[in-house]
Amino acid sequence: MGGLIRKIDRGGFFRAFGVGFLAPLLLLLADRLPGTARLRRYLRPPGAKPEKDFLKACIGCGQCANVCPNKCISLAGLEKGLGELATPVITARAQACILCMACTQVCPTGALSRLEPTEDGRKAVRMGTAVVSEEVCYSFAGRTCGVCYRACPLPGQAMKLGLYETPKVNAEHCVGCGLCEQACVHMPQAIRVIPANQLEERRAS
Repeated sequence: MGGLIRKIDRGGFFRAFGVGFLAPLLLLLADRLPGTARLRRYLRPPGAKPEKDFLKACIGCGQCANVCPNKCISLAGLEKGLGELATPVITARAQACILCMACTQVCPTGALSRLEPTEDGRKAVRMGTAVVSEEVCYSFAGRTCGVCYRACPLPGQAMKLGLYETPKVNAEHCVGCGLCEQACVHMPQAIRVIPANQLEERRAS
């Protein structure tokens, strides 16, 4: 009996070790999925000016983060470099933006343009654009999901559904709030938001 217990314990140990070893590797591979490379970068809050102008205007006062009722805005640390220290960032997978526009009402320098919490105000937001990885999305594998669509603040406009609730993003109307990314039940997530500043870099190159 003691030998059997030792075998079971040993087997459990190796399973736990395998999970602990492989999980970080899977997270590292997430950005290598087609259509998702380098998409784990942060988003700027609603109303943010183009990145260069934003960095010139933002004084890192933290008022936007303090007023955010959803607590989705944090302030960048030194990992972003001195030029971006204390600037507001949003990590959609952890906590997406609910588009309440409170942050835009308190920015003292205009780094965030003032937007109203109305449908027109939400449509004016340009935080980024969502991209779907069809290779890992449950719905594209025939397993109906649709949680990203139900999380979208502009359903039927920014996102539509196809067969088996396959998500179709309309880049023209997607505001990049990240609610779809946060809601995605797949791990790694099958939908991510390309930050607006990254889109600017791509257009410029």
